[in-house]
Amino acid sequence: MKRVRSTDLAIFLAIANHRSFRKASVELGVTASALSHALRVIEERLAVRLVNRTTRGVALTEAGERLYDRIRPAFLDIDAALDDLNSFRGQPHGKLRINAARVSTKLVLLPIVSRFLKAYPSVEVEIVIDDGLIDMVSSGFDAGVRFGESIEADMIAVPIGPRHRFAVVAAPSYFESRNRPLTPHDLRDHECVRYRFAGGAFYRWEFERGGIELEIEVSGPLTLGDQDIIQDAVLRGCGLGYLFEEQAQAAIAEGRLIRVLEDWCPFYPSFFLYYPSRRQLPTALRAFIDFVRADKGTSQV
Repeated sequence: MKRVRSTDLAIFLAIANHRSFRKASVELGVTASALSHALRVIEERLAVRLVNRTTRGVALTEAGERLYDRIRPAFLDIDAALDDLNSFRGQPHGKLRINAARVSTKLVLLPIVSRFLKAYPSVEVEIVIDDGLIDMVSSGFDAGVRFGESIEADMIAVPIGPRHRFAVVAAPSYFESRNRPLTPHDLRDHECVRYRFAGGAFYRWEFERGGIELEIEVSGPLTLGDQDIIQDAVLRGCGLGYLFEEQAQAAIAEGRLIRVLEDWCPFYPSFFLYYPSRRQLPTALRAFIDFVRADKGTSQV
C-alpha cells in the first residue's frame, strides 16, 4: 500500500461528511471533478474502494464507513487543538457553521448573528438554511436552530430569542363573503393555506384556551412549504393562514391582514440553539453560545 497523506484523509473526510462531491468541493474550494479524481487516487493508494457513486449521490462502502469512524474523532481533536490557539489571540477567531430552518433564521437567528459579528469581527458565520431535519454532526455543522421537540436527546440546547406565538390571519377581501371563525372548530368551514413539512406531513394548527388544547387538521386548495410564501398567499386572499405573530404583525397593524382566534393562540417556548456535547468546544462556538445567553436584543422581522 502506498503512503497516504493527511491531506488525502481530509479530502475523504469532507466527502464522507457531506455525502456529496459538490458540497465537499465547496468546502475545500476545488471543483467536484477534481475532488472525484483525488478520491480515485486515494482509493488506488489504499487498494480498497471507499465510496460508491450512485445517481442519488455518494454512499460509503463498509471499508469507507470503518475508515470514517476511525479518523473523524482524530480530526475533531486536531481542529479543537488548533482552535484552542485562539485564546492567545485575545478574542474568538474562526468559522462557525449553523444549520437552521428558514423561519427561525429570519425571526431569531439572523438578528442575533448580526449583533454577534459586530462584537466579534474575527469570526465568520455561515448559515445554511434547511427546513428538513439532518444529522448535524455528520453534515459538518457546529450548531443548529430548531424547536425543542425537533432536537435529539443527546444534544445540548440553549434558548435563543424570545417566546413565540402564532396568529391566524386572512386578507380583508377573504372575509367579504365569509363569517370570521369564533372557535378553532369553525376552521373546518374555511379555506386554509396548509403547510407541509419537508418530510411530507401536514402541520396541524395548534390552539389552547382555558386548559383545553386542540390540534386542527385544516383543509384548503393551496399547500405550501415556506412560511413567507404562505404569508404572500394569504395577503392575496387565498385563505386563512397560520403564521408566526412577529411575521404577521406589521401587516396586521397596517390593516392588510385581519387576525382571528387570538384568544386561542398561546405563547410557546423559544427556539433553541443546539450543539453536540464535546470535551472542547471551538472558541467561536463557545463565544456565540455565551452571546446568545447574554443577548438582550429584540428579534425583528
